[in-house]
Amino acid sequence: MAFPLFSPGDDPGPSFADLLRRTGGVPPAPVGQVPDVTHATTVVALRYADGVIMAGDRRATSGNLISHRSMEKVFAADRHSGVAIAGAAGPAVEMVGLFQLQLEHYEKVEGVELSLEGKANQLSLMVRNNLPAAMQGLVVVPVFAGYDLRRRTGRLFQYDVTGGRYEESDFATTGSGRLHAGTVVKLGYRAGIERGDALDLAISALFQAADEDSATGGPDLVRGIYPTMAAITAEGFERIEEAEVAQRFRSLVDHLSVPEGTASVGAAPTMPGGDAR
Repeated sequence: MAFPLFSPGDDPGPSFADLLRRTGGVPPAPVGQVPDVTHATTVVALRYADGVIMAGDRRATSGNLISHRSMEKVFAADRHSGVAIAGAAGPAVEMVGLFQLQLEHYEKVEGVELSLEGKANQLSLMVRNNLPAAMQGLVVVPVFAGYDLRRRTGRLFQYDVTGGRYEESDFATTGSGRLHAGTVVKLGYRAGIERGDALDLAISALFQAADEDSATGGPDLVRGIYPTMAAITAEGFERIEEAEVAQRFRSLVDHLSVPEGTASVGAAPTMPGGDAR
């Protein structure tokens, strides 16, 4: 096949897509506009007295359409760590599966768990290796959390699309509703928060994110679909029972449904988790 020739006055310019059009080729899809890709959002992680709470909504979207209403976004990485995903759903789930396999392989070969730092670094490398796909719109940005058996405390790690790894001291959020969820957690968080209050705070964060962000799914009371939640402590990764999550969501909805002006005079309203606002 011969290369096309152009005269000095007929320069095709720097655009490779324009060159393909002029020569009869098919231009590639515009960067960031890969069609019909299912995306997952929003996830939250926060430290509490005994470890870490992780939570994720269940909605997956394709553009302005809802692809799935009950997608899982919070996974156990191993016994003492978990990963929550946001971004292109297919690559994200595949990345989690490979991450789980690598941690299991290391433990079988070495006879001990990889350190929490090592796990966070391994996931960072996997996100970095996904960068070429991310440049085409298949972005995967997870949150990693776990209980550090050496330091005897819960720890959180957040990532950017290039694989940059950042440890957060109190909480981390990612996904399209991260700004709204992060604001709720920031306003309600306090050091040493107990399990029940931490669960209520994460639930409130996802609820408010869903209220402002159409890609984030709130509780579906009709279908009985509620966000996935997990606690990671010295005892290991534990999924929060759906019945408990549902009860806490119903309490939040009941609280927010109280008509204005019905509260006792002089009494400050109490948010789920015990904080007065």
